[in-house]
Amino acid sequence: MSHPSSTPNALPPATPSADDDKPHPLHRRLKSFVKRGGRTTEGQAKAYEDYGPRFLVPYSEAPLDFDAAFGRHAPTVLEIGFGMGEATAHIATVLPEKNFLACEVHEPGVGKLLKRCGEQGITNIRIVAHDAVDVLDHMLLPGTLAGVHVFFPDPWHKKRHNKRRLLQTPFVRKLAEHLAPGGYLHCATDWQPYAEQMLEVLSGEPLLRNTATDYAPKPDYRPLTKFENRGLKLGHGVWDLVFVKPPA
Repeated sequence: MSHPSSTPNALPPATPSADDDKPHPLHRRLKSFVKRGGRTTEGQAKAYEDYGPRFLVPYSEAPLDFDAAFGRHAPTVLEIGFGMGEATAHIATVLPEKNFLACEVHEPGVGKLLKRCGEQGITNIRIVAHDAVDVLDHMLLPGTLAGVHVFFPDPWHKKRHNKRRLLQTPFVRKLAEHLAPGGYLHCATDWQPYAEQMLEVLSGEPLLRNTATDYAPKPDYRPLTKFENRGLKLGHGVWDLVFVKPPA
């Protein structure tokens, strides 16, 4: 994402502060997100009340039973940072055979996705409104995920802020360890320097193999957002990376 405000799934950078030169919060083991502002609308608040009991999964330090949470046995994909949930809802609709466990701390975004799930009858999404790294560390057992989606994470454009980027070696190793054999990691960005860093870091993870020579064609399940379409018309690039964990 070239500008956080241009993509619904983006997390805009925080107001500059003395912390700007520090590593990404996840890599300091505090949290995996930048807290955003934004007001929860009445409709989103009502979605919490109406649909929260069905689609929200409370954070716990005990392993999550996927079958119990989703009411069925199916491959489960983790989505980290879904923004307002447009892409998540679309993907869950076109891939009904999979479960989607979506992590987001932005309350308006959670409310919006709850509203989409309830009104559109989407049954294969569950939402954990909590820090994704805690979810990985405490709720998800290693080797249990069929896939992980990380779409348009904050690129932290300035070179001195690059260390705050989410997709760095320790986190990629954590994701790889949580994938089941044959599982995949799909990342996307519209900021070329971040795409190049992603490719380097992912290629350096011995548990993963690239499905392409470098960048992958956009998988059909990932929708083009209106902001992405606008950028493509202006000649801006979008880079998808799809890596798999080979069967043992």
